[in-house]
Amino acid sequence: MSQDNKKSPPPIFFIIAFFLVAFGAFKFLPGLFASKSSDTSTATPGATPTSGPIATRISLGNQLLVTSQTTPDKQAGIEAFKSGDFSTAIQKFQASLKQTRNDPESVIYLNNSTASSGSPLKIAVSVPIGSNPNVAQEILRGVAQAQSEVNSSGGINGAKLQVQIVNDDNDPAIVKEVANALTKDATILAVIGHNASNASLEAAPIYQQEKLVMVTPTSFANNLSGFGSYIFRTVPNISIMAAPLAEYAVKAGKTNIAICYDSQAPDNISFKDEFVAALTAAGGKLVPTVCDFSTPSFNPESAIADAVSKGAQGLMLAPHIDRIDRAIFLARTNQGKLPLYGSTTMYTFQTLKDGQKSVDGLVLPVPWHPETNPSNTFPKNATQLWGGVVNWRTATSFDATQAVIAGLRKSTTRQGLQEALKSTSFSTPGASEDVKFLPTGDRAGSPILVQVKLGGSSGYNFVPLR
Repeated sequence: MSQDNKKSPPPIFFIIAFFLVAFGAFKFLPGLFASKSSDTSTATPGATPTSGPIATRISLGNQLLVTSQTTPDKQAGIEAFKSGDFSTAIQKFQASLKQTRNDPESVIYLNNSTASSGSPLKIAVSVPIGSNPNVAQEILRGVAQAQSEVNSSGGINGAKLQVQIVNDDNDPAIVKEVANALTKDATILAVIGHNASNASLEAAPIYQQEKLVMVTPTSFANNLSGFGSYIFRTVPNISIMAAPLAEYAVKAGKTNIAICYDSQAPDNISFKDEFVAALTAAGGKLVPTVCDFSTPSFNPESAIADAVSKGAQGLMLAPHIDRIDRAIFLARTNQGKLPLYGSTTMYTFQTLKDGQKSVDGLVLPVPWHPETNPSNTFPKNATQLWGGVVNWRTATSFDATQAVIAGLRKSTTRQGLQEALKSTSFSTPGASEDVKFLPTGDRAGSPILVQVKLGGSSGYNFVPLR
């Protein structure tokens, strides 16, 4: 008999079979019905997610995040921390630091281990370990130094401070997951971060809505000014940073300035806009060129040729922090033809190491420099702790942590901390001057102009302009 002539089962048979198969799949294969975001939303109030991709980016001491600073002792300390053997963790982290004293991750994990026996207060710091490990560690050093100082002096009203490190890669998509995870963890009282402004701008709406204080030590974008009552930063408003640089250029007789900036970096878009406004106000003029560090077609040779052919007397560089290499490439191509000016982003070890003679004479504004206030103990303490001079990111991260510590002395609730920082009377000692916040959440302060100069055996350095 042919297949076509077989009698078909009644329709009810298919309906019952369908529901039986669907029920079995739902019962025994629940992962098939889970959305992609469910991996990162398993947190319950009071606990950061312990499973899913985001968990590999968050550590109180239970996993290695900064792989460039690794020793067998550090690995052993992490394993001991993970198992709850904090006395062994302390010994191992101390041993590791004797080999790599400038490793802030080990310092934070050591502090967290010593704080584990009591009832610590916990904050988080979110940095771009994967995309920019040098900048990440600069920020971590400031946080670690403040944590070490407060814990060694008795803690916050007797409670020691723990710091949870998060790797966000300056990636807005990852940052969004991080912010959602941290807000759901009721033990986290504040977040130090994020680094790049595009990262901070992605996180800020979440922290504001969920009422978790964010203090960014490095994000300059204008959009963050007055963003919300829970959003603060320990850097001044970008207009305050850009104006002195434009005025300096004009006074030096460089009135026609070309600009190469990054259209994907909100902080450097803001810096460019404020620089142009200040340049015009000072009697200077923007030389119209097309030069964008973020585009695949970026061509340093044509950018320099275009600027020179249009009468530029100087060139201002404003790259994204993760595209500093392109700005250095442009400086090499320049070969001293045009005096160089830069946004605050250009203040990095990479600029000096890779730029060398190409960046000699580069002038830029920074919120802090070791020589800003010689009477302040921060630079000396930092040198003793890390074995070298630190930069402004470490200082503003120290200040951000100091602000949170001072606020937690007033209240150990999220709302109470926010009210303390928002108070017009709030003030706490910082790396050079007191930390105070304007109603916009911006830091009250002023910048210092620095210039790259060759300094004897120490090589090229950022030196304050007198």
